[in-house]
Amino acid sequence: MKLALLSDLHANRRAVQACLAHAHRSGATHYAFLGDLVGYGAEPAQVLEMVMELVARGALVVRGNHDAAVRGESATGGTGEQLAVGWTRAQLDAEHFQFLASLPLTATFDDALLVHADPYKPAAWQYLDRPALVRRALGSAQRQWGASKVFCGHVHQQQLYYRAADGHPMAFSPVPDVPVPLAAHRNWLAIVGSVGQPRDGDPRAMYALFELPQSRLSFHRIAYDHRAAAAAIRAAGLPESFAMRLELGR
Repeated sequence: MKLALLSDLHANRRAVQACLAHAHRSGATHYAFLGDLVGYGAEPAQVLEMVMELVARGALVVRGNHDAAVRGESATGGTGEQLAVGWTRAQLDAEHFQFLASLPLTATFDDALLVHADPYKPAAWQYLDRPALVRRALGSAQRQWGASKVFCGHVHQQQLYYRAADGHPMAFSPVPDVPVPLAAHRNWLAIVGSVGQPRDGDPRAMYALFELPQSRLSFHRIAYDHRAAAAAIRAAGLPESFAMRLELGR
């Protein structure tokens, strides 16, 4: 069994298609989407419809802050983000909004918790970018859900942590395409990166693949036509900074 983990799609159809194609070639049998299906990108309806089709076939999906913002449930960032929320709303129909309204904040798969941001308070959308926050997240996942693993996104970079014997999180920078055994005696938190808007200086899309029963996690970087995705953002009249992010990967 192989679970493809995709987060922060951000209405980037080309990146989503490239990651799904790679996952299919790699033998993915299950799919999970870790939030932020929309926002920033130029093709929110198309991306939602791809996800909805997979959900109808059993895929799991959780809500991200941009998904909530489109429904008026969460605040957005600066002027550009606010403009994107209004523009995105105009692209969606009632079925899309109904789907977004149905998304839970968390889901589980085997002994893993799926969440967009921080399991401590999922709707607070905290970035897990400090060791103290990762430690709290690992503890919360175990106490509230009995989960020994957390798979999340939101940070737009790929990172893996495990809890050491003293309780402190140890960071591990994954190497693309190299499986990492997630030892059963440890607690793990994996940030799977962003499909649709990487921010580590590399424009390639990101996703991860979790294998059971081997309990192995592989992080992947997938090339796609990011220049065409950036051109679609410009053609839609969205902020230039959104297009440049795709071109620069940051």
